[in-house]
Amino acid sequence: MKTAFVTDSGTGKTVEELAKEGIFSVPLQVSYDNTNYQDLEELSIDRIYELMRDGVMLSTSLPSLGKIEALFEHLKNDGYEQIFAVPICSGLSGTINAMEMCARTVGLAFAYVDCHVTAVVQEYMIKTAKRLHEEGKTIQEIKDVLSRIVDTTDTLLLPNDLQHLKRGGRLTPLAATLGGLLKIKPILKINKETNGKIDVVDKVRTMHKAMDMAIEIMRNEHVDDGYMITVAHADDAVEAEYYMNKIKAAFPNAKHQIIKLVSVVGVHTGRGCQAVQYFKMIQE
Repeated sequence: MKTAFVTDSGTGKTVEELAKEGIFSVPLQVSYDNTNYQDLEELSIDRIYELMRDGVMLSTSLPSLGKIEALFEHLKNDGYEQIFAVPICSGLSGTINAMEMCARTVGLAFAYVDCHVTAVVQEYMIKTAKRLHEEGKTIQEIKDVLSRIVDTTDTLLLPNDLQHLKRGGRLTPLAATLGGLLKIKPILKINKETNGKIDVVDKVRTMHKAMDMAIEIMRNEHVDDGYMITVAHADDAVEAEYYMNKIKAAFPNAKHQIIKLVSVVGVHTGRGCQAVQYFKMIQE
């Protein structure tokens, strides 16, 4: 079956950037002032953080159903018979269900893998899926490989702005107030174990202690050679460099990179959040 590989802007990449890799994408939506904007197409990550600096409260939502259906109709007209998708996880968004419904509406077979997170691993998985397909792997074989990646993936979030989490409804007002008074920094996680939802791992008193604890968690998960470790920051590159230096010292054999935290996560965590995402790459 002629298969189209589909994802969304949770990857942190624009529609055009992914199209150069032969991958189709739809933008998630970021909203403020009662207006929806296409993530990365109409609002860049930098612009989103500018708005947040000005105190604007933003929200996010799944891609427009009209855009998903239009893409799938286009794919069908181009002779595609099947879609293989790695969207933003079901714990954060209804995108998977929306894609499945639209595929059924236009008459395309639909297969997917839930990455139980978003960002770098989502991009890596959709690109890996396409490569494996081109190597002649079956859909089930591709799913099996991607599931092994998911099993090694974890994302730890170190938010700096508890008031932002409170205003966005992601933290109770009491917890945010107490955290602010006591200068508590929560360590949050999102992975397969949490079903792609944000959960609390622990709480410490400073951001740098939170970084040390995150590194200890990574050691306990045996992160080493063959892993990709990404530090993703929400508008604080200086702290991201500090964090990465500590990570490189702890895990010198892994691959490392620093990026800006994808907007659909940063909108909820607030500026100053430092995230680390890591997973074991597939051996070529």
